[in-house]
Amino acid sequence: MRLKTNLHFHSSDDPRHQRSIYYDTKKGIDHAASVGIEALALTFHHTFAWTPELAEYASKKGVLLIPGVELYIKEERKKGVARHVIALNCTKEIEKVLTFKELEIYKKEHPKVFVIAPHPYFYGHINLKELLEKYIHVFDAIEHSWYYSTLFNRNKSGQRIAEKYNLPFIATSDTHHLKYLGSDYALVDVKEKSAVALFDAIKQKQFKNITHPKNFFIDMFLTQGKFFAIDHHYHGIFRKDYHPRKINP
Repeated sequence: MRLKTNLHFHSSDDPRHQRSIYYDTKKGIDHAASVGIEALALTFHHTFAWTPELAEYASKKGVLLIPGVELYIKEERKKGVARHVIALNCTKEIEKVLTFKELEIYKKEHPKVFVIAPHPYFYGHINLKELLEKYIHVFDAIEHSWYYSTLFNRNKSGQRIAEKYNLPFIATSDTHHLKYLGSDYALVDVKEKSAVALFDAIKQKQFKNITHPKNFFIDMFLTQGKFFAIDHHYHGIFRKDYHPRKINP
């Protein structure tokens, strides 16, 4: 069985994006179903948003809704810059995880969790950069982001690290704009339609990425630039001390 998957998804229900995203979770699920997505991971910023009700809603549309969170992780709780890390197939307790050490402990206690390094070498202090290799043992895969063109492609550094450590390099849309939900995804060969089977297959690299370069001016400069401007205006996301807990304590 082959599943069309997207493992990085945000909506206006994400506290970080209430003003910068223009569709809610159910509308996102509706669109995912309309473009043939069969497994979708809900990855709000340090907020566990998966519910049985949403999972049932998605299931009726043929979509396996996977619980997840895009965490803000530091090396130490009280100092350092928080970096983005995606945890999938997790529980609400993941919200308590704030350091790499705590993530290691959580993984040992929850062996079915699947950890992705999102856009690790992109610009901005929220990205992993040098910490990816330092904590490479924590990660199960590295993300191939939708945000690239023939002129600009920070995915290449992530791909080199994935190859160096023999990790899956998997495409997602990092969905903030629905038009990319069906343009950047992974086709995964699974034994059954379940989260466990899906992540087992990804670990074995039984998948194919579907992705293409974007228009630098329209997609990357105008579309994403507008999104960043709104996010920065309301939430100050480019501050080094930014953390979603300051918005939703």
